[in-house]
Amino acid sequence: MSAKDDRQLEAARSLVRDLAGRLNADGWVRLWDGTRLPLGSAPKSDFEISIRDPGVIGSILRRPSLDSIIRQYVEKGIDFSGGTLVDFGLGLQDGRKSKSIKMKPGEFASLALKLSPFLFAKTADARDAHGFGGEITGKNRKTEDNKAYIQFHYDLSNDFYALFLDPEMVYSCAYYTDWTNGVEQAQHDKLEMICRKLRLKPGERMLDIGAGWGGLLCHAAKNYGVIAHGVTLSEEQLAFARAKAKRLGIEDRVTFELNDYSKLTGTYDKIASIGMYEHIGLKNIPAYMRKVRSLLADDGLFLNHAISRRAHKPKTGWMKARMRPEKKAIAKYIFPGGELDDIGHSISAMEQAGFEVHDVEGWRLHYARTCQLWCERLTANREQAISYVGEEKYRIWVAYLAGVSLAFSRGTLRLFQTLASKSAKPNPVLPPTRADLYR
Repeated sequence: MSAKDDRQLEAARSLVRDLAGRLNADGWVRLWDGTRLPLGSAPKSDFEISIRDPGVIGSILRRPSLDSIIRQYVEKGIDFSGGTLVDFGLGLQDGRKSKSIKMKPGEFASLALKLSPFLFAKTADARDAHGFGGEITGKNRKTEDNKAYIQFHYDLSNDFYALFLDPEMVYSCAYYTDWTNGVEQAQHDKLEMICRKLRLKPGERMLDIGAGWGGLLCHAAKNYGVIAHGVTLSEEQLAFARAKAKRLGIEDRVTFELNDYSKLTGTYDKIASIGMYEHIGLKNIPAYMRKVRSLLADDGLFLNHAISRRAHKPKTGWMKARMRPEKKAIAKYIFPGGELDDIGHSISAMEQAGFEVHDVEGWRLHYARTCQLWCERLTANREQAISYVGEEKYRIWVAYLAGVSLAFSRGTLRLFQTLASKSAKPNPVLPPTRADLYR
């Protein structure tokens, strides 16, 4: 072993020891020479982060960004074993606070000196072959761009999604009437809760904007007797939903089409939008609310189910244009064109469009658990997932589901269901209390 190799190993060991002292995490780091170092004072788990070669650290050091870390992970320069990223991330949360690395100004110079042996360390360049090829923010989107954004995410493979979703292929936050329930029961209970909130009745016309694989509309038609119509921009979802309705013998009461919500016409008694609001873009929210209201019957109800962010203070100048690294990564590799609203603005936009808001319910911890279970199910089906989408895409999705679960757990992401009627007049057909929702 050369002197340079020795310096790099010692620098890596010193770095891990420093991290262990700051994080005291329940896990290990394995270096390229096989050395296994604790990330805390007395780790009990088998969770292990491995680093393939010195060049991985050098690559990240020369281009320190979340995107660089993701590329190294996708190309297996960085890997993990012995548990899920969710387990490890939750271990870094101490009560209501997350453990973080805070450094004093003088410590940066010391860190730079420690990492200097890696400045010129080489490794195989991590490719950038799995991100969305177009503009990822969606700020200048046209209606025709929506289809490209949606198909990048949803037309990955129905077989791939089936590996971690429930049998009804419901791809949105589940509802846990008991925290020990599995995904299947929780998604059934979610569909039931939506139908109850909308107070569905036989013969009513129901619209699902962003109908996914058809789970909600098929459930509503079978159990509540509605005449249902759904729209999606995903070819894969459309084919699955139509085949499902035919298989269940309800294709005369449940129809699906490939269409953008902005082009819809007609009148519906009940409208649901489940996990679609995040895709429309913030500047399009007023038009979206006006469009939905124009489709709703005078005595109808609208349920909007959407991920949200915390409300922030107004930002100006370069801060206004800056996209946070984790948001940029999700937009590039998972959800191009997606933008999150805060619940206060969503409600304000509803009221400005003429809706009357009746109920707002937060489901943050429900989505934290849903994404954790999805991550575990996908990890358990690793080989099949790789056969469908390739190892790189599989790795991106495992990291994505883990990261989102942790973001909901920490509270940096939220989710709300908001129920509204077209207006305050005539009085909405709602019972005086919510007791009927929990029968």
